[in-house]
Amino acid sequence: MKLCVIEGDAVGHEVVPAAIRVLKLLIPQVQVIHAEAGYECLEKYGTPLPESTIEKARACQAVLFGAVESPAYPVPGYFSPIVRLRQILMTYANIRPIRYLPVPTARPGVDMIVVRENTEDLYVGDEFTEDGGDRSTAQKVITRAATERVAHAAYRLARRTEREKVTIVHKANILPQSDGLFRRVALEIAEQYPDIETDELLIDTAAYWMVKEPTRFDVILTPNMYGDILSDMAAAWGGGLGLAPALNLGDQSAIAEPVHGSSSDIAGKGIVNPTATILSVALLLRHFSNRHDLAQQIEQAVRATYDSGGHTFDVYMDGAISTEAFTDLVCDQLGKLIR
Repeated sequence: MKLCVIEGDAVGHEVVPAAIRVLKLLIPQVQVIHAEAGYECLEKYGTPLPESTIEKARACQAVLFGAVESPAYPVPGYFSPIVRLRQILMTYANIRPIRYLPVPTARPGVDMIVVRENTEDLYVGDEFTEDGGDRSTAQKVITRAATERVAHAAYRLARRTEREKVTIVHKANILPQSDGLFRRVALEIAEQYPDIETDELLIDTAAYWMVKEPTRFDVILTPNMYGDILSDMAAAWGGGLGLAPALNLGDQSAIAEPVHGSSSDIAGKGIVNPTATILSVALLLRHFSNRHDLAQQIEQAVRATYDSGGHTFDVYMDGAISTEAFTDLVCDQLGKLIR
């Protein structure tokens, strides 16, 4: 297995090595190809995503991406390297499972997957400012081809994981052309999967139910921005962003990445939670490499670590351990499973 590893910025330099330790315990022969991206990369090379990184990602096809700084103001030359890499590798389905783990903030019974279209919507980054800086416009792009592609991915995933229902989330009552197209096409694809129940919700209603009763959801299918927001909301029920994994999946490539950001305020302190990145590696093994057995072993090791009381400070302060100590516990639990 060849894996392009991009640590990115800040805590990416801590969580990615932790996940690689776990992966190498299962697959000692994994070939790790290091590459760079992010804000630090912009300062070094003048671009947040060098061509050499793109070439390595294409060659490996499997990528582990850490976290990058995302300034909320225009920075000359900067763009989101993870969004751009998703588009370049055509990893059109963003898969974010949220499942109960034994931590105080998690909610028993929560077990859902958010599948978000990953290449268009407002995230195409086509925006401009005019009228002397007083008017900004962003273009929202929804296409039939991209919607068909991600809808098939969501329903195939539902079948493969023995899920019963897909909920299509949109705002077609206000955006009848763009979200309306997404809704119409998704419902057309749903007819090809009669064994899977389909329902639909407006995004604001879906947000209400995510807060009120998240166990009503099984698989959510939605455009890019709504999926980004809903999956972060859902992560609260799984124990927090530090426990939330993600996989960007295409026909030829996949990018595993934690849902959380770069968390520069805690970077370098050795206290960041590596769970999300470790579980993202499990998603890569399960859905891209078809190694369900290895993915399950990682997930079991993480759960056993929490069952035994191991946790970092973001879960709760009392008894919190370091990133390295937590990774040690996961590796110990994994070692018991593979003996």
